Amino acid sequence: MSVILEATGVGITVGKRRLVDGVSLTLSSGELMVVVGPNGAGKTTLMKLLTGELAPTEGEIRLDRDRLGDLPAWRLAGKRAVMAQATRLAFPFTVVEVVRIGIDSVGRSLPRAERERLIAEALRSADIEDLAARNYQTLSGGEQQRVQFARTFAQLKAGRRGAANQVMFLDEPVASLDLAHQIALMEAAVGLVDDGVAVIAVLHDLNLAATFADRILVMHRGRAHAVGKPAEVITRDLVATIFGVDLVSDAVPPGALPVVLPQNYARSRATRGGS
Repeated sequence: MSVILEATGVGITVGKRRLVDGVSLTLSSGELMVVVGPNGAGKTTLMKLLTGELAPTEGEIRLDRDRLGDLPAWRLAGKRAVMAQATRLAFPFTVVEVVRIGIDSVGRSLPRAERERLIAEALRSADIEDLAARNYQTLSGGEQQRVQFARTFAQLKAGRRGAANQVMFLDEPVASLDLAHQIALMEAAVGLVDDGVAVIAVLHDLNLAATFADRILVMHRGRAHAVGKPAEVITRDLVATIFGVDLVSDAVPPGALPVVLPQNYARSRATRGGS
């Protein structure tokens, strides 16, 4: 796997606040990295730096060997797609029109039949085929998230011919989704990874992160506290240090992926007579 995204000593200071401090990371094609950490740890700010939405006040970011700040918007559109935490639209676009925006940013030269095929594939990837004609503004938060995932999916697929190395950025993509759609969306992301796309996602669910991530980056107070395979990172000591809670972290069976369980709190409730 080749390194497609590289950050070296990246930081940003706004006013007197240091939001991200000296973060270094690499992301390779065909890899899924999950960023975890408590609220205010710098996860979203880091994502904005890595996508080029914010410029770092120190350090360097390279995308496919090019300095991120040197890439024009049209080249960025082919190389990376971004799903933000929430996207509000001022106009009553239909779902299929929102998904088409992803293709139009990079795939205008594609034959019409190919564009329509990619739109249909994107709708299937997010399980929103039945929502295609709906007004985006009338959808629930979870449905809107799935539409935005489909848009980023379509953008990468449309730009594939012109950019062999691509990155998908997902900032809390499953925050409003039910359990079935959380798993389905992450499986769709893994499908892109299997095609060679690099994916970096912010998640709060440590079990979901451990299930799907090749590597996990733990952010704490603006810094990269730890990075490694799920079994190396998701430990009882780390969860207690970073999140301030005492949870049981174990692998069942031994050697499997780590699972975080609130057993200590369940036992505490039981001793108080809870049910």
